[in-house]
Amino acid sequence: MNQTPPPVSDPRFRWLETVSTFMDNQFRLPGTNFRFGLDPILSFIPFAGSAASFAISAGLLLTMMKHGVSRKVVILMLGNLVLDAIVGSIPIIGNIFDFTFKANQRNVNLLKKHYQEGKYTGSGTGIIITVVVVLILLLGFIIYGTWELVSYLVSLF
Repeated sequence: MNQTPPPVSDPRFRWLETVSTFMDNQFRLPGTNFRFGLDPILSFIPFAGSAASFAISAGLLLTMMKHGVSRKVVILMLGNLVLDAIVGSIPIIGNIFDFTFKANQRNVNLLKKHYQEGKYTGSGTGIIITVVVVLILLLGFIIYGTWELVSYLVSLF
């Protein structure tokens, strides 16, 4: 079932942009044009930071899916989220990566481009279920990886 895409002034779309900006571009490093958000700050908190950041990003993705973006856009958005979660989980390298790779902003930009091109195809229940399962599996991978890392570090002492 096709629906009319929300215009840029739609409150749902503004909410997505606001949360995305808060996670990826809220703060500016004084004296530079370098912007960062809460996502890289959360990455400094082992496990809880990655899980919280992932949950917010997954919530954004599910909200975007709810408004019926095409499967191609969902797959691209999921790719951004997976890349951010996996690389962002690596100590030190992941922290640097989180400051530069802004998955939420990339996903909002994909959503804008999708609506501007007018290729609105509606949402499918099957793809939503698939993405939810993938997100749950990815969260499980993050939890398992963090547990193994902490166990290894504890065994060193």
